[in-house]
Amino acid sequence: MRNVTSALLATVFLAAAPAIAQAQSAGDAEAGRRVFNQCRACHIIDNNGRNAVGPNLFGVVGRRAASIENFRYSANMRELGASGHVWTVENLRAYITNPKAVVPQGIMSFPGLRNETQLNDLLAFLQTQH
Repeated sequence: MRNVTSALLATVFLAAAPAIAQAQSAGDAEAGRRVFNQCRACHIIDNNGRNAVGPNLFGVVGRRAASIENFRYSANMRELGASGHVWTVENLRAYITNPKAVVPQGIMSFPGLRNETQLNDLLAFLQTQH
């Protein structure tokens, strides 16, 4: 009986794990708007085609890396884009957490956002900007 109960509990846990992970990673978009203030020194997020020091982040989720016309990306970022890298939520999570781990010779000076709640909130906000 104990083995059956253990197996049943393991099955229930494995079935629920994706939902639990999604709930943990879901962020608050409105709080993320405030977190984005850290990005405003270099980025705008506006549907007007303009860039700032960094590229405009409007519509970044789902966009191929280094794909904004007339923006001067680093060679390393251009290579990433040429390889077909797309800014999915998970790819953005890795990049925002530690930009140099994803683009070692990139020019973004931001050291990374390590606070998991702020990161989840920022990603939720970015997903609303399309």
